[in-house]
Amino acid sequence: MGRSANLPKGLVERFRVREGDVPDDAGCRMLHVDMDAFYASVEIRDRPELARLPVVVGGTAHRGVVASANYLAREFGVRSAMPTAHARRLAPHAVFLPPDFTKYRDVSRGVMELFRQVTPLVEPLSLDEAFLDVGGALRRLRATPAEIAARVRVDVEREHGITCSVGVASTKFLAKLSSGMCKPDGLMVVPKDRALEFLHPLPVGALWGVGKRTAEQLDRLGLETVGDVAAAPLLRLRKAVGVALAEHLYALARGHDDRPVVPYTREKSIGAEETFEVDHFDRAVLKLELLRLSERTAASLRAKGLRGRTVSIKVRFADFTTITRSKTLRVATDVAREVYATATSLLDDHVPPGAVRLIGVRVEQLSEGAAGEQLAFDAPERGWREAEQAADQARTRFGTAAVRPASLLSTAPARSAEPEPKPERHPEER
Repeated sequence: MGRSANLPKGLVERFRVREGDVPDDAGCRMLHVDMDAFYASVEIRDRPELARLPVVVGGTAHRGVVASANYLAREFGVRSAMPTAHARRLAPHAVFLPPDFTKYRDVSRGVMELFRQVTPLVEPLSLDEAFLDVGGALRRLRATPAEIAARVRVDVEREHGITCSVGVASTKFLAKLSSGMCKPDGLMVVPKDRALEFLHPLPVGALWGVGKRTAEQLDRLGLETVGDVAAAPLLRLRKAVGVALAEHLYALARGHDDRPVVPYTREKSIGAEETFEVDHFDRAVLKLELLRLSERTAASLRAKGLRGRTVSIKVRFADFTTITRSKTLRVATDVAREVYATATSLLDDHVPPGAVRLIGVRVEQLSEGAAGEQLAFDAPERGWREAEQAADQARTRFGTAAVRPASLLSTAPARSAEPEPKPERHPEER
């Protein structure tokens, strides 16, 4: 939602909260709280001797990628989602640490609980960022939105030893954009009646939904800033980027975003992926890994009482080109055999040959239990679900290797020492 970490911050410095200088926050009920270099900050908290060193967290094996880098490491060009090998060349003197997601999840739970003590309207976006709607908490806490944001920052640092940045605004888009533009360890308020003053000087890349290709299309129209997009004829935008995206960008550029904070959202997909230690061309090896991943994914679905209708695969080639292909089933499933059959057909029919670095399986369009089951004369034959449920029980009692397909008893393809970690920020750099 706007690559705010890469935007020219000098354009909005006047909105940053400084001692004795707080912009008008009346009507600014939306807060976006974003931990600073979360994984790296947690590691430095636990190892204070690293505080003055560049620190990189990510896959430390040959095929790993950077999940987080502190700000000293970023000065050398290290960024999230960058191959670890490249990060080592940029910052050979940095400290490289493997991720500890159990620890990060524990810290995240504690941070989110702090937020919920302020307001029940908390919408986590990932382990390290969330929206808070504090409109209903102002009278109870006898504080302004900016004062609540300042308290949150103090509480997070006191309770968990890490810092966060907070954006305060009248809409979710502006709050998230401003939190990124006051990093690290900052607080920014975008007054409701100055939203366009904040937005319009920014480059078009600030708008959520503008990637490299869309930015090029807008540039061809001579639209370089958010203000240019707001002033452009909507019909012209529609012809350039399509109706839906044009209307979305036009609304954001004019400061319109009526999305509420949603405290709970149902899980949208479940999946698993692995990075190979060595690139693989052999489709038999890839299908073996798809079977392993289908087993893991289906077991997760059953454990959560969910079924899904859409099966997708993700394939990343040696040059980091990544493609996804999907198919929607007539009947929702939580059966590994059905997930695997769909995944292999997608691989055979829609993925070109080439050296594969990473492969993954995901099930989407989830529904709860039998709610997603449709009775049909040609529905998949019964018996496989019951067999897999029995295998789940055996694995719970005797371990994950107790029951598995015979083809998985052979030697597994060499995989990276750690799963390829996801960068902290969804599409953006933090």
